[in-house]
Amino acid sequence: MSAPISNARRDPDQVLADIADYVLNTDIPGSLAYDTARNCLIDTLGCGLEALEYPACRKLLGPIVPGTVVPHGAKVPGTQFQLDPVQAAFNIGAMIRWLDFNDTWLAAEWGHPSDNLGGILATADWLSRNAVAAGKPPLTMRDVLTGMIQAHEIQGCIALENSFNKVGLDHVVLVKVASTAVVSRMLGLSREEIINAISLAWVDGQSLRTYRHAPNTGSRKSWAAGDATSRAVRLALIARTGEMGYPTVLTAKTWGFYDVLFKGQPFRFQRPYGSYVMENVLFKISYPAEFHAQTAVECAMQLHGRLRTLGRKPEDISKITIRTHEACIRIIDKQGPLHNPADRDHCVQYMVAVPLLFGRLTAADYEDGVAADPRIDALRAKMTCVENPAFTRDYHDPGKRSIANALTVEFSDGTALDEVVCEYPIGHKRRRAEGIPLLEAKFRTNLARVFPPRQQQRILAASLAQDTLEAMPVHEYVDLYVI
Repeated sequence: MSAPISNARRDPDQVLADIADYVLNTDIPGSLAYDTARNCLIDTLGCGLEALEYPACRKLLGPIVPGTVVPHGAKVPGTQFQLDPVQAAFNIGAMIRWLDFNDTWLAAEWGHPSDNLGGILATADWLSRNAVAAGKPPLTMRDVLTGMIQAHEIQGCIALENSFNKVGLDHVVLVKVASTAVVSRMLGLSREEIINAISLAWVDGQSLRTYRHAPNTGSRKSWAAGDATSRAVRLALIARTGEMGYPTVLTAKTWGFYDVLFKGQPFRFQRPYGSYVMENVLFKISYPAEFHAQTAVECAMQLHGRLRTLGRKPEDISKITIRTHEACIRIIDKQGPLHNPADRDHCVQYMVAVPLLFGRLTAADYEDGVAADPRIDALRAKMTCVENPAFTRDYHDPGKRSIANALTVEFSDGTALDEVVCEYPIGHKRRRAEGIPLLEAKFRTNLARVFPPRQQQRILAASLAQDTLEAMPVHEYVDLYVI
């Protein structure tokens, strides 16, 4: 006969307490994190602006009830919508993530920490507008950058040693937890209330990775993070009412997160919370490709040039070997038919075939019109992925954090091109000097998709100077993006 479970309330799980103490009490040292956060901000907003070109994204935007306008509500960049902070967070989060072109963090769990900007920016804008209406000082963009650094750190530090994908859960659980903690602090919640809010985020039933994998890969993967960051705002607002939390949501025997969803294993941590994740985040600069394929795309671009120089045609190729790391094989090594853009941008073979054929890889290349070219699937059929154990080790090494790929092209006549290897993509910290000018160019291109020249210049003037951006009231900065 089993012993009864004690009903005595215990102290909050240490994981919850550590997150709450971090967002309340930690000062961010130095300027590197804030400089990187500014670059992350403009890149993330630019990705959202590009997503507005896609009807599949635009149809999800706006208020839940058409025509609703919220006085002093949060505005959605690139649109005319002014919404409550929960729905605004969904709108901004869905735009940011739609094209898989925003920043990336790779570890035991991977993800996109800038997904948290949906909840952070919507809440900051809403709070700022209401403060001004009440005759109080607004929040500044430094508050937004601080929130981004903290959310990156929470999501990324948990991800370093804990794989949610291996138990079938999607990484957006970490977006929900990180956004909840930061938004709760922005709302002025007490330590106890922040812990309550974080516990509510963990106690939710979490998203399955079903929508990211064959045979069900689909467009929910493009709005799942928007859903998570908006849910975070909702939970923080619920906690602000004094709603109770669940202090042992992780560790409770039988019914807690660890026993129900994490195979009974507690979380492990590699380092305390600071600013490590923002300082080392990976930017997607040149290609809207799932990050495990970024270096493979760079290799394919080099090989495209060689093929042209040698006068070789795609039909001359007999075999392509992709030497890669374990995570790439597990996530995006995909054979067989691809059914939609979401399917294609999570297939390493597709992301290699397009640049080999055309010397480019853009978001439009995942659409049906380009995918109908029979040469793409013909090349895909000739590709084989092989794990290189050294690439896998370097992927997990905290001192390297490489995302290496290598491509070898063989021809029907028995000849082959020398293997092309790329260990660190253009968005890696080791290539910042090379990457940041290109990141700013990407931002300029995305601004030009939506705004007239004079408005572009106002946004650039406010965005590219660190001191100018940090001092600007949040609502005034967001207003620059209103059409």
